[in-house]
Amino acid sequence: MTARSVRTGDDAEDFDVEEVLALVKEDSGREDHAVPAPQSAPASSAHAHQATPWGEARMIAERAGRSGARRAPVSVTLDAALGLTLAAPLTALTDLPSFDTSAMDGWAVAGPGPWDVRDEGVLAGHAEPEPLTDGEAVRIATGARIPLDTTAVIRSEHGRMDTQGRLHATREVGHGQDIRPRGQECRTGDQLLPVGTLVTPAVLGLAAAAGYDTVTAVPRPRAEVLVLGDELLTEGLPHDGLIRDALGPMLPPWLRALGAEVIAVRRLGDDAKALRKAITSSDADLIVTTGGTASGPVDHVHPTLSRIGAELLVNGVKVRPGHPMLLARIKDNQHLVGLPGNPLAAVSGLLTLAEPLLRTLAARPAPEPLALPLQDAAHGHPYDTRLIPVALRVDSAVPLHYNGPAMLRGIAAADALAVVPPGGARPGQEVELLDLPWAFAGIEVCFT
Repeated sequence: MTARSVRTGDDAEDFDVEEVLALVKEDSGREDHAVPAPQSAPASSAHAHQATPWGEARMIAERAGRSGARRAPVSVTLDAALGLTLAAPLTALTDLPSFDTSAMDGWAVAGPGPWDVRDEGVLAGHAEPEPLTDGEAVRIATGARIPLDTTAVIRSEHGRMDTQGRLHATREVGHGQDIRPRGQECRTGDQLLPVGTLVTPAVLGLAAAAGYDTVTAVPRPRAEVLVLGDELLTEGLPHDGLIRDALGPMLPPWLRALGAEVIAVRRLGDDAKALRKAITSSDADLIVTTGGTASGPVDHVHPTLSRIGAELLVNGVKVRPGHPMLLARIKDNQHLVGLPGNPLAAVSGLLTLAEPLLRTLAARPAPEPLALPLQDAAHGHPYDTRLIPVALRVDSAVPLHYNGPAMLRGIAAADALAVVPPGGARPGQEVELLDLPWAFAGIEVCFT
């Protein structure tokens, strides 16, 4: 489930997210499914609409990230680039290695043995040593510069000294053995990695070795979380009808694991004016709200979106839990994902709508599909897709208990969410799995 890099790419001046995503899609071989354009609908008609099928909702969210304004690439220092996507090819700024080096601790020797050994050895990081003459050897450390006219390097365990202080090889010596010649890995100007490559720890190491202090990358999408609800406590035990806020602590790190930069978390309560002000004053690429997406007396999300002229791209999804979720376009380069207030329903909305949108904005390639058979039966909804937490075994997925909309106990122990089709799934039936960022030792969670 690791993301793959693209084969070719544009330079930074011609870069935009849509172009990089097109390259990624070409490399992955996925078909470009045509999704009908979302219909504009009054934001206040929360229930007078046809909910979007789950798979289609994800494609709409993915496409929404491509339709925004061009996002300029940024120059990022290596210590801040982890998890970003390259917006310019990584081209070698030097030969690797940049000089002939020893691949082993041992002796550099010239000509046939036995060899007289110099008193002073050669260490890594020192200036170029004096050339060797035939019949001469010098102690050398791994990574040290090879003296001119060296025939080979003899490993420490493959040489012995006689009583006269001369070196003898205990194995046949091949010309050039255990020497890394200059340019063995690459030459200056070679393309090492293309546009669209995800910056992993190994990519950072390669960039540093190739001479880079910064890389050109797609900036992280900026996300803001608006926590709604007068009934929420931020500390202590529930009391007097008040409950602890689970989404405020959970959503920011989850969004970071999905590649976003969380710029703010604001608690607004059930206040329509505060919600409108927060949305219209935000400069985030993605605004995430919690709760208030239904049609109750204090559910202000739909009316607020209607008042500010937002375009509803997804207004309810045929999925349980989480069917009241929504996706709206506030401006060309700004979207809002409205999550249900129940915790597991909010997770469902996060993975259904926020994940594909953020992935596209960050120009990350889609993860490889994963499917496994279920170890046990999974009950389904008669008409809607159902997402349930599962634990992964070598060859199966085990449905977990405590998977109700308001429960987090199941997802806290899960490795993935199983996509259960309408009607349910029988034991042994293969189902699609949604990866969680921290499962499978996933690189995404390490990038935050």
